[in-house]
Amino acid sequence: MELLGMTTIFLLICISCLLLITTWRNMSQNGKQPPGPFALPLAGNIFQLNPKNLPESMKRLSEKYGPVFTIHLGPQKIVVLYGYDVVKEALIDWADNFSGRGNLPLFKRVFKGTGIVTSNGETWKQLRRFALTTLRDFGMGKRSIEERIQEEAHFLVERIRNTHEKAFNPGRFLTHAVSNIICSIVFGDRFDYEDKKFLTLIYLLDENNEYQNTIQTQLYNFFPTLMEFLPGPHQKMLKNIDEVDKFILEMIAQHQETWDPSCPRDFIDAFLNKMDQEKENGHSVFTVESLTRSTLDLFLAGTGTTSTTLRHALLILQKYPEIQEKVQREIDRVIGRDRSPCMADRSQMPYTDAVIHEIQRFIDFLPLNVPHAVIKDTKFRNYFIPKDTMIFPLLTPVLHDSKEFPNPEKFDPGHFLNANGTFKKSDFFMPFSAGKRICAGEGLARMELFIFLTSILQNFTLKPVVDHKDIDIAPLITSAASIPRPYEVSFIPR
Repeated sequence: MELLGMTTIFLLICISCLLLITTWRNMSQNGKQPPGPFALPLAGNIFQLNPKNLPESMKRLSEKYGPVFTIHLGPQKIVVLYGYDVVKEALIDWADNFSGRGNLPLFKRVFKGTGIVTSNGETWKQLRRFALTTLRDFGMGKRSIEERIQEEAHFLVERIRNTHEKAFNPGRFLTHAVSNIICSIVFGDRFDYEDKKFLTLIYLLDENNEYQNTIQTQLYNFFPTLMEFLPGPHQKMLKNIDEVDKFILEMIAQHQETWDPSCPRDFIDAFLNKMDQEKENGHSVFTVESLTRSTLDLFLAGTGTTSTTLRHALLILQKYPEIQEKVQREIDRVIGRDRSPCMADRSQMPYTDAVIHEIQRFIDFLPLNVPHAVIKDTKFRNYFIPKDTMIFPLLTPVLHDSKEFPNPEKFDPGHFLNANGTFKKSDFFMPFSAGKRICAGEGLARMELFIFLTSILQNFTLKPVVDHKDIDIAPLITSAASIPRPYEVSFIPR
């Protein structure tokens, strides 16, 4: 038994020495790599990082190591970019080099290296190009999708009206409404709010929003092999994703039965057409698996981000009734009470536009951004970054830059207004990221945020259940996303 223990210790020492030698060789052969805290073999920097609040850990490390530094999530090396200048330089000025997608272990497990968001190389180029073209063909950025959002906003308003001023948590209503927009594009139709399959799907997504914030799920990215064998909420999250997969496969099967190549109804039909066109190509990236993963990409991204932003918005507007009233006066002046808001109104509503921008800036929905990777050996700011190194181009220090946005921790629509009240653009506003990996659904999300929020405020005044001065609007920060604190609100008809 004692001999076995000595052998184990000897092996661990050997492994540690090999890792140190490999690191030293890489640095000596290729030049200076970004600095960072000492990383333990296998464990990485787990003891220097707070898995529950990685953004705060990154801020502290940037103060010590500068705007470009290295951390290790377990054995995974990651280069962190901290600050507007360095993020812009990487994602825009060096767009090609930094155009890879860094796949954290949880990403790999869920998306399997394909789909629009997490794929790389030629697969990513073809799937992203196809998705953008198809979404455009089915109305993204055109009047048809605007009409779908207006229609869904009408359903949402009527559903809220039926609560008869009773206080409730609006999260589920907002998720249903936003999800129906992407459903109409991907699946060809919206779902009734009482549809059992739809309700189950939304329930699974809501559960996963809670599971992704647990410490076990965060640790999955540090120790994926170990966490695969341990029980916990991360296992339930992965099981829920499998259930969503089954739903998507059912929808694909139904489409295959009624598919008419001459009349594509939605994204799935268009993808089936592409698969048919390339059926003789043995290396085609258009497969049932990539269709499933791409559909999952669109569904998750098209539901969670916008609905969560709207939840934040309604909480913030309760905190500041004077801002809510000013938006409503602008709505009354430009739109009135008798017609639906449309995107053409936005240019005449600088204050409302500024409020929506400030909501996105303030909440900082994706603090760490979605991970990138360098696709080739890169010399960046006198540092050497080896090919395939994962990159975290953080959004928090960009959206909360104190020089661009005075008092960045304070919610202030004035951050996006000129002295004369006109709307002020900012290059620092990048909640959808920037460069070649910028969110493919940015245009759709902007349209949804404007039409849904103005439709709600056109018809209702938000009445908090506590004194507005006691409302805490500070987002709950996780390593994945910023979420609003739970709340209830009454919608008082205007």
